Amino acid sequence: MCASSCGTDGKYSVVVPALRKDSVGTSWKTPVTGDETIPISKFYLAKPVDSAATINAQLAAGKHLMFTPGVYHVTESININRANTVVMGLGLATITADQGAVAFRIADVDGVKMSGLLIDAGLVESPVLVEVGPVGSRANHSVNPTSLSDVYFRIGGNFSGQAKSSIVINSNDVIGDHFWVWRADHDGQALPVTWADNKSTNGLIVNGNDVTLYGMFVEHHNEYQTIWNGNGGRLYFYQSEMPYEMPTQASWMNGTSNGWASYKVADSVSTHEAWGLGIYSVALTNPLVKASTAIEAPAKPGIKFHNMTTVGISGEITHIINGRGDGVYTEGKFSLARLAE
Repeated sequence: MCASSCGTDGKYSVVVPALRKDSVGTSWKTPVTGDETIPISKFYLAKPVDSAATINAQLAAGKHLMFTPGVYHVTESININRANTVVMGLGLATITADQGAVAFRIADVDGVKMSGLLIDAGLVESPVLVEVGPVGSRANHSVNPTSLSDVYFRIGGNFSGQAKSSIVINSNDVIGDHFWVWRADHDGQALPVTWADNKSTNGLIVNGNDVTLYGMFVEHHNEYQTIWNGNGGRLYFYQSEMPYEMPTQASWMNGTSNGWASYKVADSVSTHEAWGLGIYSVALTNPLVKASTAIEAPAKPGIKFHNMTTVGISGEITHIINGRGDGVYTEGKFSLARLAE
């Protein structure tokens, strides 16, 4: 999304690529006009000792934000309120949401750009780790959308994390490129966790309209991995592993249905399209646990799915989408089913 460079004056700067539409291939082969070069002097270079209050004061003063490598602990939200603010991490800077904080709140403004960050859940449950636009956001950002690139979320792993969801997108026209949204299935010593550990209901929730996402990896959350409530959504490539640790079928029921689908499009949605979805059953604790379907979506002309795959490592996915498509069932053997349309 953004790249640092050294100009002819010997000073560092950050180059922000211009928005491209209807394009094919890489941007560096064909010259693109409109790229923005921001001098490093316009960034606040955050350090792990900084508090959210310190960072917010710099943002309020008009600075962009660059996190130097390290682990940051925040007990209140970092608030991105100014249009066209650039927020980027170096060396996979890690932001830990302590005391139930929301790590980042991005206002419903144009052109915010976030990249290169790992967001960790803390010991106390956060309602969400990153909120893009407040609830009820309505503004049209199609000319200058907010974008998030290479942003990763971790609930558990090094310690027992808790978050109801990892990222909620309320703003319209947001572009996401490469999210890893992970509820940990093991701890820092690679030991398996239990169903009661690292609680997280959902990974990704999209409420905004005309949101486009590329390269989504959403794994192991306790219920739906992804919920899409906004119209006009487009998704290109989705990889998802269902949870590992359900002890019984009764512990993982969506009403009267076995388990929870990975990818859920709300019944109220009228337009949505997705390409290339691979969803895995990995019920290692109890291989008899089943999920009725990998994908749930309303049967409407404006909702289209292309090239869906389910993979069985352990457990069962009975159908791929809405009762259609062969199931995958394993007795300790790998199996695969595809549905392409």
